[in-house]
Amino acid sequence: MRFLLDTEQRAFADSLHAMLTAAATPSVVRDWSRGEQASGRALWARIAEAGVFALAIPEAHQGLGLRPVELAVAFVELGRHAVPGPLVETVAAAALLPDPGLAERFLPALAAGQSMATVAHEGAYALDGDAAAVHLALGADGLRLAPGHDGTVRPSLDPARRLTRLLPGGELLAEAPPVRRALCWARLATAAQALGVGLALLERTVAYVGQRVQFGAPIGSFQAVKHRLADAKIALEFARPLVLGAAVTMAPADVAAAKASACEAAYTTARAALQLHGAIGYTAEYDLSLWLTKARALRTAWGAPQDCRAELLNGRA
Repeated sequence: MRFLLDTEQRAFADSLHAMLTAAATPSVVRDWSRGEQASGRALWARIAEAGVFALAIPEAHQGLGLRPVELAVAFVELGRHAVPGPLVETVAAAALLPDPGLAERFLPALAAGQSMATVAHEGAYALDGDAAAVHLALGADGLRLAPGHDGTVRPSLDPARRLTRLLPGGELLAEAPPVRRALCWARLATAAQALGVGLALLERTVAYVGQRVQFGAPIGSFQAVKHRLADAKIALEFARPLVLGAAVTMAPADVAAAKASACEAAYTTARAALQLHGAIGYTAEYDLSLWLTKARALRTAWGAPQDCRAELLNGRA
């Protein structure tokens, strides 16, 4: 099967890329990591205005209908620009609330970017609970609307991923929420985001090795460097059709395969990028670190590689 984006999908990706490039997202990410949310919320509103969150929300609730392919296209660009915030969690929240009453109550605000959502199992850490207005907690008795978070922000491997614990209790929204459906949407968005992170790391590393000179020649001309970059490129290009194919089928096994492949490809690219940048790659002040840490964090978000591979094997059995 040969999968190519159509003209509208490519134009959508190009428009998001242009908007996020103009937004100077590295400075937004650094603000977000310090708890300064003004620039991040402004960017969130622009992303919502472009229709990104509406792609996971039915038209009856002010969305654009369920369009997973376009959502994957959008999340590649969000990853390419390291956009902060509970992006995947907001998509997962939309998938957890299909009941008409709950959907009408929560989804229009999520589609319009007026509120953010975070999702976590009871007792586990929730991403960006200090920024989210909707806190969903999955427990033994079902899905609850948590009354907030405990007020303490924990550090994460990725400084832009701020962790909080949700407060116990709250309103019981559903006794049997569609957890598997939400996991599928979350994994697809995470896979696409990781693919974008890997592409950004590769682009930045190719530019760097073309400028850094050793022994009178750019290090990008060295065979060993070319091999590392080629391996990263191949991994990302193999992951891309898996992500888009999974968006077409939305089969749990296909999505699990895409998530494992894209996250491993991004992690492979991150390791190559760090080594080829040398000592400067380790400095938090250098923008490369914004993508390096995100590649590592996304690798285990919404299912570690071994979990996704196990689901793929079970689904194909």
